[in-house]
Amino acid sequence: MKIVILDGYTINPGDLSWSGLEKYGELTVYERTPKELILSRIGDAEIVMTSKCVLTAEILSQCPDLNYIGILATGINMVDLGYASSHNILVTNIPAYSTDSVVQFTFSLLLEICNQVKAHDAAVHSGQWQKSKDFCFSLTPQIELAGKTFGIIGYGNIGKRVSKAAEAFGMKVLIASNFPDPAFETESITFVALDELFAASDVISLHCPLTDSNKGFINRTAISKMKDGVILLNTSRGPLINEEDLAQALKSGKVFAAGLDVLSMEPPRDDNPLIGLPNCIITPHIAWITRESRTRLIDIAVSNLKAWLGGENSNCVNQLF
Repeated sequence: MKIVILDGYTINPGDLSWSGLEKYGELTVYERTPKELILSRIGDAEIVMTSKCVLTAEILSQCPDLNYIGILATGINMVDLGYASSHNILVTNIPAYSTDSVVQFTFSLLLEICNQVKAHDAAVHSGQWQKSKDFCFSLTPQIELAGKTFGIIGYGNIGKRVSKAAEAFGMKVLIASNFPDPAFETESITFVALDELFAASDVISLHCPLTDSNKGFINRTAISKMKDGVILLNTSRGPLINEEDLAQALKSGKVFAAGLDVLSMEPPRDDNPLIGLPNCIITPHIAWITRESRTRLIDIAVSNLKAWLGGENSNCVNQLF
């Protein structure tokens, strides 16, 4: 049985092992696969795994032996699920593997905005503290989170955990979701309508999947409904934000700061309007990339494949006809 991984490098740059998959067939791992090489690399494979390579109906139609696609991520938009379903190709994904890492990273972005730890560390190492007339000094305003309102858009595994972390910081938490769950509410966690969240939140964090209906929904209109000086965080999907509109809001001060781990195009273009803005922290889509998280991802990928080979479906994301 031929197993092909199209883009294994970001998941395993060499510090982990694919041995769990090797026992199920002849495994070929490509670090990266440009789109023009996808078909030639998977044309005769029975099992294909991919993180970001797009498997269109055109490509899948030329892979007659293909029976199983393992998406090495949570998002499923890179595979034509309709074609796969109608041609009896099972598609699985990897849910909830990165929850702990993404929650931690979300607050890393927020705390850096609030306290600017790196800037103050650099100032000390460059000699500014040694020259200070006082026992302390501050380069930027220091912001306390306790008592402020944290708005979360999305109520999946990560959104739930982020809400509990914000609650632990002493924040009031508002959640906007298409599927509110009153049983999850506490004295400090409440479900509200999206416009109410925009109006009341000091911090807004995106934890929702990208769909056709919410692409670019954080735009000029949405931002106009937010508090002056709001902080915006995105560790979900870059295209949720209209980047030109956010850039203007950051320049005007309407948005005090943004912490983004994702952008609309990755890697970004040099002319992305957010790059270079001093009040916009941008990291290269690394919230998920801890060793612990990647280990869980590979373990779940192996478990999904093992279940399928045993006649069961684990983390299946399409309906076979």
